Amino acid sequence: MSSSRPPVHRVGICAKPRSAPAQAAARELAEWLASRGVEVLRDDTLGAGGQERRALAEKADLLVVLGGDGTLLSVAREVGSRAVPILGVNLGTLGFLAEFAPSEERDVLGRVLSGDYTTVTRMRLLVRALRGGRELFRSNALNDAVLARTDLSRMIDLEAEADGVPVTTYHGDGLIVATPTGSTAYTLSAGGPILMPGARVFVLTPICPHELAQRPLVLADTTKLAITVHPRDGGAHLTVDGQLGLALEAGDRIEIAASEHPALFIASPFRSRFDVLRTKLGWGAGA
Repeated sequence: MSSSRPPVHRVGICAKPRSAPAQAAARELAEWLASRGVEVLRDDTLGAGGQERRALAEKADLLVVLGGDGTLLSVAREVGSRAVPILGVNLGTLGFLAEFAPSEERDVLGRVLSGDYTTVTRMRLLVRALRGGRELFRSNALNDAVLARTDLSRMIDLEAEADGVPVTTYHGDGLIVATPTGSTAYTLSAGGPILMPGARVFVLTPICPHELAQRPLVLADTTKLAITVHPRDGGAHLTVDGQLGLALEAGDRIEIAASEHPALFIASPFRSRFDVLRTKLGWGAGA
């Protein structure tokens, strides 16, 4: 967690596309910020005058994301290399990432504008797909990268190396490579561990492994991971943050490492990460 408090003069507003509540919330927020002398920038989901999110991140001192976790994942992936803080307001359902409620928005923004805030650094993964040495795909991932069989294929074999050293060949439906942020997403459902956001690690979680001894594996964030894809029948697919995808062929190589450019999130002054986990996962609900 960082206590650095750079001044906030320009705020970029990003909203969930095609969402009337998010559009209305964005208009109200823009008026509120402007009344306090803050320059407001809008993303291109908000009509005329909006900018692409990458361009917005280059100019803004703060990004406010209005939507659910999916919207926030998209913004965090698109901001590029600049470490602009992100504040997520949950207009969706779960809200693991967009953890501020609409009722808390003005309070926390008032604190941020006055310099009373801290940030949490969250690892992003740099994911590259290569075929015959040629790069086909490159993206940041805030949550995870998933290698999986297609709907009509049999199980796949995924040959994993860490820093050039063979790890194992995973046999099954696929493999999830998740950040600490993503540890409460798909990988949790597949039996992976919960990692705290500041942990300097990422986790490999096999999906329905053929060998029961193939369990989740936690690696240091300095590890350079490479996975070679060997579908037995049919094909395979790479998915990043559940939003971007690429069809894979036999022999394709996926290279994954911690990005040099993590994401920054405004830390909640209202609740700890354990509060979030208890609330969202229902810990102790039956006690």
